Amino acid sequence: MPPAPVTTDSKLTNFLRKFTVLRSAPRELWIIYAAYILENLAYKVGAATVMTLWLSSDLGFGDQSAGAMIATWSAIMTLITVVIGPLTDVLGVRRTFLLGFGVCLVSRMVMTLTVERSVVLPFGLYLQAVGIALMIPVMAVAMKKYSNTAQRSVAFSLYYALMNLGYAAGDWIFDRVRSPLHGLGEHGHWTLPLLGTDLSTYRVLILFGVIFTIPGMLLTWFCLRDGVEVTDAGVTITPRAKIAGNNTIIALVTTVRDTAVKTGNIFANLWRQPAFYRFLAFMTLAVGVRMIFYHLAFTFPKYGLRELGDGAPIAQISSMVNSILIVVLVPITGVLTQKIAAYRMVTVGSFISALSVLFLAVPATWFRPLADGWLGHLIAHQWLHIDGAVNPLYISIFLFVTLLSVGEALWSPRLYEYAAAIAPKGQEASYMALSLLPYFLAKFFVGGSSGWLLAKFCPETGLRNPEMMWLIIGGMAFVTPVGAILFRKYIQVHEAGR
Repeated sequence: MPPAPVTTDSKLTNFLRKFTVLRSAPRELWIIYAAYILENLAYKVGAATVMTLWLSSDLGFGDQSAGAMIATWSAIMTLITVVIGPLTDVLGVRRTFLLGFGVCLVSRMVMTLTVERSVVLPFGLYLQAVGIALMIPVMAVAMKKYSNTAQRSVAFSLYYALMNLGYAAGDWIFDRVRSPLHGLGEHGHWTLPLLGTDLSTYRVLILFGVIFTIPGMLLTWFCLRDGVEVTDAGVTITPRAKIAGNNTIIALVTTVRDTAVKTGNIFANLWRQPAFYRFLAFMTLAVGVRMIFYHLAFTFPKYGLRELGDGAPIAQISSMVNSILIVVLVPITGVLTQKIAAYRMVTVGSFISALSVLFLAVPATWFRPLADGWLGHLIAHQWLHIDGAVNPLYISIFLFVTLLSVGEALWSPRLYEYAAAIAPKGQEASYMALSLLPYFLAKFFVGGSSGWLLAKFCPETGLRNPEMMWLIIGGMAFVTPVGAILFRKYIQVHEAGR
């Protein structure tokens, strides 16, 4: 007897059933989701987008010195993310989260309340990098601990979607606070009640980071149980024994020492493996297209304000569009391209992302017909609520971010899939831990070059040639697809099932 045909209704039911699998997940998973959305809001509003503007406007750093500060900040975050594993093993998920939230809260309060460089740089800016780094690896640990095998894929997908949702909401708040009509304006001021401290617009945004950090910390403190772990057999709770302060320090030092020795041995062994050189070459090539996103965070805010004017909704037209499109496109492209080799997807996707930069590397006047037509009306008047004639640069930026997001949806999810395929069986974790090494170096380069590019091609005053700046950035991004094609026979490995 032939099987019954699969109807559209049954396909939809099966699709929706995949998401209902989380109904049996413990409350800890949902608490982590809520806390993570709040932390992403805090990070986006009070750190990622505002940082370069705050460094220059409130602390008086020039483009190049601000770029160097951001390079150091992001590099510290990346380095600590790599080495933080032993601390999580000793403290557990709950305590590591609480430590991360506590460090972020203190650092963001310092950045809100003072502009004294000797205080705000070490105890505000750089301390915040430590706090954020504490929470990055523990999120992956939490997703694994709080879901069983059947739930894990959906748990991680929802985690990725909520991350971008938090970023998008943060972008909207960023533009709203800076709006001359609805907020303080680009260089406005607000007096903090009780303390009487006069805050600039950028410090008010950092204050929002403080506000969003507090409920996330309280949720973790009062609602997250210690020692919860989900297996296919069910939920188990093994509370950690209370450890005296000295014993905690001794346990941490011992774990870090043992892990460092073990990691050193593994690292030394990796350099003897031909596969590791393939892996490192592949991840280094990937840095080219990844640098676009670093420039979107470090270079774009000043570029957008200098070209579009103070109070321009630069976050909504750039990173917010990217976040929304990624949430929509990643599941779709994942389903449609699952049978295509990851190496090919990284090559094609990175080419599309690199190509997107050309929309900013040509004169914005080329897009005047689109700005005067329905697209300009939809973007500027209906969405961004900008009155009057539409600056064609809004169209350039929108097309750039849209194509960038299409490419990202193709290559980003497949990047680590292919990197894992290169790694020998049983050494995937070691390879993936070291995958951040090229990014660590790239953040130094992008931070420094960001300040130089702005000072050279898009200064606050004087002649500008921003098209050349983006042409240089786009040229660096093309290293990824071109390198993937040229070195294919040296890097590409066979992927099972493809």
